[in-house]
Amino acid sequence: MRVKQKQEISLAGLKVEIPTAAALIKPLAEAGFIKVIQRRVFRDPLGDPVEPDRPPELTAEQTAVVKQVQDRHGQGFAAFLLTGVTGSGKTEVYMRLVSDVIENGKKAIVLVPEIALISQTERRFRARFGERVAVIHSALSRGELLDQWRKISLDKTDIVIGARSSVFAPFDHIGIIVVDEEHDTSYKQETGLRYNARDLALVRGKLSGCPVLLGSATPSLQSYQNVVLKRFEELKLESRINRNPLPEITLVDLKKYKDGRPDQRIITPELSKAVRQCLDKGDQALIFLNRRGFSTFPVCRECGKALTCRFCDITLTLHKGCNEYRCHLCGCGVPVDTACPECKSKKIRPLGFGTEKVESMLKERFPDARIARMDQDSTSRKGDVVRILKSIRNRTVDIVVGTQMLAKGHDFPSITLVGVICADLSLSLPDFRAGERTFQLLAQVAGRAGRGDTPGRVIMQTYNPDHFIIEASRKQDFHEFFHNEAPFRKALMYPPFSRMTQLKISGPDSGKVKAYAGVLEAILKNLLDNEAPFKGRVQVLGPVEAPIQKISSRFRWQILIKSPSSALVNRLVRSVLDHPRAKPKPGFILSVDVDPYFLM
Repeated sequence: MRVKQKQEISLAGLKVEIPTAAALIKPLAEAGFIKVIQRRVFRDPLGDPVEPDRPPELTAEQTAVVKQVQDRHGQGFAAFLLTGVTGSGKTEVYMRLVSDVIENGKKAIVLVPEIALISQTERRFRARFGERVAVIHSALSRGELLDQWRKISLDKTDIVIGARSSVFAPFDHIGIIVVDEEHDTSYKQETGLRYNARDLALVRGKLSGCPVLLGSATPSLQSYQNVVLKRFEELKLESRINRNPLPEITLVDLKKYKDGRPDQRIITPELSKAVRQCLDKGDQALIFLNRRGFSTFPVCRECGKALTCRFCDITLTLHKGCNEYRCHLCGCGVPVDTACPECKSKKIRPLGFGTEKVESMLKERFPDARIARMDQDSTSRKGDVVRILKSIRNRTVDIVVGTQMLAKGHDFPSITLVGVICADLSLSLPDFRAGERTFQLLAQVAGRAGRGDTPGRVIMQTYNPDHFIIEASRKQDFHEFFHNEAPFRKALMYPPFSRMTQLKISGPDSGKVKAYAGVLEAILKNLLDNEAPFKGRVQVLGPVEAPIQKISSRFRWQILIKSPSSALVNRLVRSVLDHPRAKPKPGFILSVDVDPYFLM
């Protein structure tokens, strides 16, 4: 009966449901009731077999989206933005379009932002397309990476799946480029050759004359403004697969617990009760906090001075797992029994909290639960990401505590509860994109709940329940967020209503870096005053010290240049770089970041 329902099933898959299946297969085959065929089975990064799948029947929305893109095949470059709620089936749309391209003898590039997401995406594509799939990301060894590039260059693959560097895959005859979670900041390369893979995907699509499909449940303001300006065509998926409802989101005002016990300000009674109910039902819970470590603000009890990194301008974070205070910028660590550098006292009080502390508290409250933590610390070794994802998928974990690594794209049907420890952490950062990132992160992590048959629930703890970004996140309404955020950006002439370039100045001597920044300021002022095209059309902010003034013993200043015209910004920056006084002295660095994503 099970074989009849599935039409086709592997012996391994059948044995999971019927342990004695192996003994029954031969007589059933000899009697003609079933047919046994040999088929190659591929292994995925999780170490499990990838069973070939059959394309499911598309929903009406998916069918309409696929047809809109297919109708543009062979007509040259076209840019599409696929928006839709979390769990609406965007990946299946990608696979149908890729399949169509391959049938026409062309290639496909699929960009995925997080390495943690690549294994899930690769598994689904290999189940559909077999071994003609290559994977590129930084977690591969140099030998593995070389093998993948050779596989591509020797035309032994039709599809490349990977992180931002995959946009450079040596493909000819590209039929489509897909950028999943196009809003994600991981697509921006911040060091060396600075580029945004999403933007390069559009450039490569133009050069190749093929469609480029950007997909996200929470698109970037930049991409959505391109929809408004008719540069991109918007495609919509407004319902979850199988009509599953979006999770119910409850806001918990943390101000109610400001005078309560410290642990109640981290895990409120509402969240604790919801976790207990989730565990009693046999479901899984995801607890989200985008801050790692145990204590994020260690302070001397005697003099009140915080422990700071001697190389960077930030406080150290206590990591109990390795028993040391660690800098999250340069990686410098000091022993946990270190003395205060100011008064030499060893009485250090660990204030603040991160994922490590939340994990410890959950273990105390729910001793019967199996708990795992997924952040940069717990996934530092090769294979750690895959191991944790496999434990979640196989349900050997009841509660997973994670940072943004778990917030986007993952599909775990048994997670029915998401708890957000503090929704406000990134809301007040000195960065004009802080609100956008907060909305995207909250809406994405909320979308991890209720993707299976059981309705999901989200407990979102916040000090600002009335803030429009928190409210838009609660409703998972991108359009409400866009219509509230866009006027602020436009009034201040920030992207997407202008083009911006950041000049980053750094050096080992604070006074000399400041003086060099002053030289660049004078050059800019002279150009703005004496070059007619720049007057009134280009705005210069700074120079100012960077919000994090020192990283790895290098002092940092920055200048922002913005204008509605990218040509004017580029011309002004080139004029500065060509000026004889602008050449930095040995040991000093002047770097240019076009369309910067991080202003810290």
